[in-house]
Amino acid sequence: MSQTADSIDSSHWRTTLQRLVSALIVPDELQWKSIGRKDTASYMQRIFDKIQSRGLHHSSSSARVILAENVASLASHLKSFSQQQSSQFRVAAALLLPLNRIVEGPSAEVDVHVRRQAFSAFRAVIREFSADIQSNEPPPVFDFLQRGLNDKDRSVRVEAGRALSDLVHLHARATDSGCKFNETIFMNINGLLESSVKDAVKETLLVTIGSIGRDAQFELLGLVVHCLISQLGQDNHVLKGLAYTQLLEIAKAQMKSPYTLVSPYLSQVATFVVSRKCTNPMLIFETCRFISVHPTDFISVTLPKTLPYLFANSEAKVIEEISEDLGETILSLFMEHSHQILAHVYQQRGPAQTTGSLTFIMNIISRGAEPKPADFTVRGMVQSCVVALLADLVVVLGHENEERAALAVDALRKVQRSITSETELELSPFLKTYMLGIVSNLNEMLQDVHGKKSFPAKKQILRGLEVLIVQIGPDVNEVSPQIMATLQTMFLVPELAEVTLSTWYTFLSTLKVEDVIPHIGTTSAAIVSAWSALSPSTRESAKKCLRHIVFDVGSTARNDRKANLHEVVDLGHIPELSEIHTQLQNIRIWDPRAQLQKILDRCSSNNITVAQVALSELQNFMKNNQASLIQNLAAGDAFDPLIGSIQLTLFQVVTRDGEGSDTLRQLAFECMGILGAVDPDRCDLNSTDTKMIVRNNFEDVAEAKSFALHVIQDVLVDAFRSTSDIKYQGHLAYTIQELLQLCDFSTALVSSESTTPVSAWVRNRWNGFPKHVLETVTPLLGAKFKASHKELPHLPSPIYPHQKTYREWVQLWTAHLITKASGGMAQKIFGVFRSVVRNKDVGVAHHILPHLVLNILASENDGDTSGIIQELTAVFKDQVASDSPSTPDKKFLSAQVVFTLLDHLSAYVRVQRQDLPKKAEGRRSRGNSEFAIRQQQLIRVDSVLSSIDHELMAKAALQCRAHARSLMNFERQIVSMRERQPPPPGTDFTPYYERLHEIYAQLDQPDGMEGISTLILSPSLEHQIRQHESTGRWTAAQSCWEVRLQQQPDNLDFHLGLLRCLRNLGHYDTLRTHVQGVLVRNPGWQSDLADFQVESAWMIGAWDDVHNITANTEHEGPSVVKARVLLAMRSGKPVQIEESLRKARLVLGAPIAASGPSGHRRAYDALVDLHMIHELELIHEAVSNLPPSSQGRKSAIVILSQILSARLDRTLPTFRVHESLLSMRRTAFSLSTVSRPSITSQIGQSWLASAKIARKAGQWQTAYSAMLQAQYTNARFSFMESGKLVRARGEPLRALQELEKSMRILGLVDNNTIDLTREDDQFKRMKAKAQILLARWMNESDRYEASYVLKQFQNAADSAPGWESAFYHLGHFQDQCYRNLSADDKSSRGIKMNFQTIKCFTEAAAYGNKFVYQTIPRLLTLWLDMGERKVPAENPLFDKINSVVANSIDSIPVYKWFTAFPQIVSRIGHPNRVVYLVLSKLISSVIREYPNQALWFFASVVNSTKLTRQQRGRTILDQLKNSPANTDSNFPNLITSLHAMIDELLRLCNFPIGDRKTLSMRRDFPKLLAMKENNILIPLQSSLTVNLPPVSSMNHRDKRHNLFDPLSPTFTVFYDEIEIMHSLAKPRKITVNGSDGIKYMFLAKPKDDLRKDARLMDFNGIINKLLKTNSESRRRQLHIRTYGVVALNEECGVIQWVPNTIPVRPVLLKYYETRNIPAWSKELNDVTRRIKDGSDKDAADLFVTKILPEFPPVFHEWFVETFPEPSVWLASRLNYGRTMAVMSMVGFILGLGDRHCENILLDTNNGDLVHVDFSCLFEKGKTLDTPERVPFRLTQNLVDGLGVTGIEGVFRIACEITMQLLRDNKDPLMSVLDAFIHDPLVEWEDETRKRQRRNAKDKDKDKTSSSAIKAADLRLWAKSALRPIERKLKGLYSPTNVKERTYGGITRGGEDEREISTSNLVQMLIQESIDPANLGKMYPGWAAWH
Repeated sequence: MSQTADSIDSSHWRTTLQRLVSALIVPDELQWKSIGRKDTASYMQRIFDKIQSRGLHHSSSSARVILAENVASLASHLKSFSQQQSSQFRVAAALLLPLNRIVEGPSAEVDVHVRRQAFSAFRAVIREFSADIQSNEPPPVFDFLQRGLNDKDRSVRVEAGRALSDLVHLHARATDSGCKFNETIFMNINGLLESSVKDAVKETLLVTIGSIGRDAQFELLGLVVHCLISQLGQDNHVLKGLAYTQLLEIAKAQMKSPYTLVSPYLSQVATFVVSRKCTNPMLIFETCRFISVHPTDFISVTLPKTLPYLFANSEAKVIEEISEDLGETILSLFMEHSHQILAHVYQQRGPAQTTGSLTFIMNIISRGAEPKPADFTVRGMVQSCVVALLADLVVVLGHENEERAALAVDALRKVQRSITSETELELSPFLKTYMLGIVSNLNEMLQDVHGKKSFPAKKQILRGLEVLIVQIGPDVNEVSPQIMATLQTMFLVPELAEVTLSTWYTFLSTLKVEDVIPHIGTTSAAIVSAWSALSPSTRESAKKCLRHIVFDVGSTARNDRKANLHEVVDLGHIPELSEIHTQLQNIRIWDPRAQLQKILDRCSSNNITVAQVALSELQNFMKNNQASLIQNLAAGDAFDPLIGSIQLTLFQVVTRDGEGSDTLRQLAFECMGILGAVDPDRCDLNSTDTKMIVRNNFEDVAEAKSFALHVIQDVLVDAFRSTSDIKYQGHLAYTIQELLQLCDFSTALVSSESTTPVSAWVRNRWNGFPKHVLETVTPLLGAKFKASHKELPHLPSPIYPHQKTYREWVQLWTAHLITKASGGMAQKIFGVFRSVVRNKDVGVAHHILPHLVLNILASENDGDTSGIIQELTAVFKDQVASDSPSTPDKKFLSAQVVFTLLDHLSAYVRVQRQDLPKKAEGRRSRGNSEFAIRQQQLIRVDSVLSSIDHELMAKAALQCRAHARSLMNFERQIVSMRERQPPPPGTDFTPYYERLHEIYAQLDQPDGMEGISTLILSPSLEHQIRQHESTGRWTAAQSCWEVRLQQQPDNLDFHLGLLRCLRNLGHYDTLRTHVQGVLVRNPGWQSDLADFQVESAWMIGAWDDVHNITANTEHEGPSVVKARVLLAMRSGKPVQIEESLRKARLVLGAPIAASGPSGHRRAYDALVDLHMIHELELIHEAVSNLPPSSQGRKSAIVILSQILSARLDRTLPTFRVHESLLSMRRTAFSLSTVSRPSITSQIGQSWLASAKIARKAGQWQTAYSAMLQAQYTNARFSFMESGKLVRARGEPLRALQELEKSMRILGLVDNNTIDLTREDDQFKRMKAKAQILLARWMNESDRYEASYVLKQFQNAADSAPGWESAFYHLGHFQDQCYRNLSADDKSSRGIKMNFQTIKCFTEAAAYGNKFVYQTIPRLLTLWLDMGERKVPAENPLFDKINSVVANSIDSIPVYKWFTAFPQIVSRIGHPNRVVYLVLSKLISSVIREYPNQALWFFASVVNSTKLTRQQRGRTILDQLKNSPANTDSNFPNLITSLHAMIDELLRLCNFPIGDRKTLSMRRDFPKLLAMKENNILIPLQSSLTVNLPPVSSMNHRDKRHNLFDPLSPTFTVFYDEIEIMHSLAKPRKITVNGSDGIKYMFLAKPKDDLRKDARLMDFNGIINKLLKTNSESRRRQLHIRTYGVVALNEECGVIQWVPNTIPVRPVLLKYYETRNIPAWSKELNDVTRRIKDGSDKDAADLFVTKILPEFPPVFHEWFVETFPEPSVWLASRLNYGRTMAVMSMVGFILGLGDRHCENILLDTNNGDLVHVDFSCLFEKGKTLDTPERVPFRLTQNLVDGLGVTGIEGVFRIACEITMQLLRDNKDPLMSVLDAFIHDPLVEWEDETRKRQRRNAKDKDKDKTSSSAIKAADLRLWAKSALRPIERKLKGLYSPTNVKERTYGGITRGGEDEREISTSNLVQMLIQESIDPANLGKMYPGWAAWH
């Protein structure tokens, strides 16, 4: 039992109680002895009943005093009882009755002392039993107090006043109905003051009221102020003065001015005062004197508060006097405040009062109005202000007083009747009509648009909104965006949170389930983000909302809708929400990838709160929940697309502006740090571009409407949803509303009751809007927003110089141009933007400006065009002006706008040039008038672009970092000067070249810099510095800076350049010394050098210096903020660490925010800094929380090491990046105050990593220093890196000796002792690495026996039994030994070697995929070749080999076999039956696992013209279809469907054409048409290409790796028309639609063996993979454009049509035609004949002097014309140069000929060069009648397309990288071509037949059949064709004349053959390709002059 209960039951308490009660009920008595503990409550009730019923026994004065004292004592004594039993008893009510009796009686008995004591006891009772007091308890409390307040004795009145004060304060503190009780009391007080009681009573009462007011708050203070002001009109000057004095005292006590004291209650005060203007004019005068306001001003300001009362109460005289005072008519007074007046009128009780007031209003307005208002009716009067009126009444619906709220409901019904004249209508549809306006009005009230409102008033508005929602019902969904905006805004105000949540819950529960779905993400995000700040009661309301979403909506939503519960944010971190979280998890079971995608979707939300919570989730997801997933996604040569999505999302977040963006940035920067500085070359960051180009100048209505849709969806809705500015939202709403009407969107689209027909176009466009757009614009369909347009001031031209800020300029210029829009439709569209573009947000203006300018320029108004050109020129001049008054921000942002504008115009020119020729062809029959108009518009826009001063634009672009544009303009100037014949005298291109070099450096294009450098004969020192820094040659750059400093020792920039070199080299001691020396001479440079100074200090551990530097500088550079983080971590103070990390992220991330959404590369250094900061945090947390046990510490450090290693691997693999991260890690580990071996080991490993990257970067000294540091820390296996460094410096023998010596010391070589110590996995792996390294070096040295080397490889495999590399190298060595054997040994000893090789390769393939392209093809070749030869196949070992391969089919994941599937399929005709059984099992397993892809590869087998291949193929498929394991799946159907499609495609290929130009799919191939629903994969190259899992993510699950993109498209639509192409074979072009919505085209080619093309695509696919694995090629994005090829059999196939391409030839012919240069002429014919017959020297001379001058290079013009936007121009030219280089090298290797200009295509979207038609392979071009003499096409125009640098730079470097890569990967590339040997081409069979026929002429024809072809002959032919390829891949090339060659430079005897370095080989090939003699001798149709 509680302490209180014990005290009640104590004897002392009972005795006291008995004494006090007995005194009150004397002479009666109560029986006390029988009362037990259980009887206490019942007996107390008897006591209270007795006290209330008992009268006075003794009535004397003294007895009354004692009785009063006893009441007070009893009140105090019963307090403990009341605390336990107050719910059952009203103690105060029982005790107040005796007090009432005490003061009743004759004055002799009830004297002053008695009365005073009674009121004193009353105060004691209400003090002790405040919860019991009710002012309406019998007897009425105020009646009791009034007795005292009217007492003739002042002391009694004062005591009664004190009791009154206690009572009202008690009510004021009550939460329920206290305010109501006080209103009643003050009503009585006012009545008392207005009565005829004595002035003395009034005086005391006023003093009492004044005392109440001194510490009153809120409502009570209002009652006091109103009461006292009401007395200012008293005739009695003393009372008036006293009221005035009391008011002043209250203002002083409240520390307010008189006006601020009264202003919150002005509504009640003004009504009271003004209504008595006529009867008591002194009252208003004194009131105004008190608040220091003139009476007229007071009346004017308070009209909204006073007029409603006056009109409702028919105060005609007062209204007329106000009208006269203010000089306004009664009509104007009414109209200005009509909604407030009518709201008050309609709230009057009963219809009679309302009718009377309305009649009064009509009469007084009619009486005073001159002239009389026409048709002034009640209905018209109400309709004029209906929305505002309804909003006012809705506010009253939320009144706490239920009676007032009920009056508001009645008022709404009255308004409805006034408007509709119907009496039985429901209120809901009436309110629904006006709900958008009502909600907007309520929102304005809540946002204080029309004056500040108190929190109680706002609570009432929110409650009113809640009632409105209930009244309207589910249809309120139409205004849900506005309601949600209101709720979200108000929820952030703590005082309004609870009432907002109540309204929120009502809103959600009122909506239909499907309508709740869009709001669940926003709701949950708002609640979760504010959870920590919510009060307990508010949290309960929040839980109620979430429970409704998860339990109610989640359980009733359809399954397809339940997916939307993914929008609910994570609730798991809030314990109170665990139940809801669990339910949510049960509903949405998702895999981590899907969860990540959902989080990213929410991060992109326009709603700040949703985005903020989503970023917090993303942070938690990446850091804690799914760190391993992120690690796997960001691994390998190409990261998972999700990594690109994360990065792009975060970049978009940090570039957001507006309220709350700082918080978003902080979270996004933290997420960026967690993700790390991912290598931009390995992740896809393609952002979607939503811009639109209006091609027909708004004259095409459909296109104009499409533009309106685009602006709504991509601009206006986002702005509408994200703004919190009510006014701006209104402007946006108006614009959206008008554009919706323009697009013919109406309420009929969403109304089920509408009978208005809606066209299919309108409905389809409406349904095409995304969900969030529909949610926003639906309520605006029937909206009636209006906009007032301000007239623009007179604007000078140009406007730019006269505006101070970028914002003012862009807004004014846009608004000005809107008035100049040309054409009715354009004026209509742009006109609705007039109010929007003048707002503070310039986003909309920025977006429409380019469209507006294009519209004006395309029109024929020269004045407006001139004005635009002046404006652009003014901006450009401002950029380069040295005395410009503009701020840097204005200059930079304005230039960006202008360049965006010019890009838009250029894009318009590009698309029009592409489209107009097509339109001209299609419209010839209808006349060309429209074409002519468009042509003229194009000419006008193009002329404007041409008229701009290009030199000025280039300089301006360079100034504001628009480098691509600057490059484009400077190059055009150089080309223009070069074309002048002769060039102007004294022309020096060097300054231009230097400018280009500088631009390429800014663009981070070292290849371009290299190319420019070759053009400069004497490069400046500045040029050399740029060149060295761009290529990472920091030592050379350091030397250059030192020379510059000798020339100008006081140049700060030169010192900074030198320090940058020292930092990048890691020479921190030198850096530190240099900084100290510089600061001695130039102390003013402290802040400029602070970053270098502080970094060098922490690197050498000088922490005192670090502290001093950070304390003494205000500089917030990257190194300084990092230093503060390090200092905080050294201090170990969590708060300081957290704050320093927060500030550091904001500073370090700032460049990312400035770089824009696509600025990943530009901001990469900032990403590295964020990466570094996160690692500091990781290391600090790990080291600070190490477990106590040594094993636990070791385990924790190992985990940390793995995380750090994975993070380093995902960064850009450059020395600068890696070294900066590694050095910071060492610093972080060294912060630990406790020295631990595990930490020292990590520092040592970090030094080793530094040594490795420095070695690879050629930084020998840095590598050596790092090596010494690693050895100093006793880093394990440091000897390996030491040996590699020695070897890299050109001493391979010494490196081998040192390695072997070190390994012998450690017992890693020839150690026969048994080591009983336990080695961890990492040690075993490193030991094996060392052993492999030793074995490889031994092998390369040729100084060791093969058996000894083999033993070392074997030791490595034994050391790490599950490691792929060990087995690969062991197998590779044995394979090498096999290849070196003689033919006899191969058939004996070689079999055993092959067995070991195959065994090792199967092991390697099972353990990893790093060498899958080496192991799988080679083991297949060895196994299958052995099976074909009789001797090996009969060897017992071959059975074991078969067994090994058969077992490996199960042990090796199927996707690895798929990588060699074409090779496997080519061997299906294998003659060895045993081998074939295993082979068929392998084929079956691949097809079963990947049927969609494998069956396309298998098509050529099943339909083969060779019977054996066909039969075997069909047997395999039949077995698969009939297998019991597959009967339950869709697998058999897929096989049947796909091969039915293949049969139809074959029929299409072989279909007789005749003279037809088209075929019909519906008529000729109905079966093919019907296959669109069969879910068959479209055979695109990308869909058939293998995506291996990253090497670093290998684990036991890799067998289930997703090999192909799950979103690969399938056939959905076959177009009816089949086009017949014009070429000889008449291929058929079909068009299909994919499931991804994209259109694809294919050529069905008859009489063409496409197996060659298919294998070449496989070959190119392997090359593309290799290009991705190499960091240099990956950075340059080197690739070959591939396309899908399916060989249906040996004679037919299907090939993918390459879209958006055009052959080079028509491009060149078009430009030559414009210059009147014919493609062919008689003169050209004569010259070519002379060249053919002449010598090489004569041919070269004729070609150079007679042909080339007639055909000047023009190809550069195509790039400028096709890609006029500078950034696109640069990107496309780089793509062109690099794709040409890659394919040139690949073409040379393959012996690819016939590269005339029809077989080389250009991609018009990105500039890629695409090669087609590979019929002339394997040096076939050398055997033509006119032999081809060039290794690849590199004619003058192709060189011209490379730009100013020509073949240097971009092209040459790409060639060298590609060639080196091809040579390094000879084996996997040759394995792809191996299929040619075993599945020879038809043309080879034809050649073999011809040879046999020639041989048969001299033999007996009966003995030899000319038609019989031996397989061995075909293989010999195939091998002879492939042998030159292998030699080229080895680098064996002879530069002898073509006549002496057999295969492209490969001599028969090899006497001139030598291995050539890659760079020399590339130079030789380029030289041969551009050699005039070689070009001149080419076949004329090849057009070597093009």
